[in-house]
Amino acid sequence: MKRRTVLLLLAVALLTALPLWLVHKPAPGGELFGGSDAQGQQAIVKLAPDYRPWFESLLTPPGKEIESLLFALQAALGAGIIGYWLGVSVTREKFRRAAEKDRHAP
Repeated sequence: MKRRTVLLLLAVALLTALPLWLVHKPAPGGELFGGSDAQGQQAIVKLAPDYRPWFESLLTPPGKEIESLLFALQAALGAGIIGYWLGVSVTREKFRRAAEKDRHAP
C-alpha cells in the first residue's frame, strides 16, 4: 500500500480508538451514556423538589432495552418516510424535466 493510504488508515484507527480510551469511567451507580433525560430529571428535583408531572405515560416499556428499541424504530420509520419523500420528489422532478424537454423538442 502507499504510504498515504497507510497514514490515513492509521489516522482513522486512532480517531476511532482514542475517544474510547480517553472516556472517563462513571461513578459507581452512574451511567456512562445517561443522556439528557436523566440530567433533566435531576435538575427538576434540585430546582423544584415538590414538582409533580402533569400526566403519566400511557405505555411504560418493561426495560431500557425495549425503550431503546422503540426509539430506534421511531428513528428508522422517520428516516424511511423522509427518504421516500426525497426519492419521490427527485423522481417527479426528473420526469417533469424530461416531459418538458420532449415538449420543446422539434
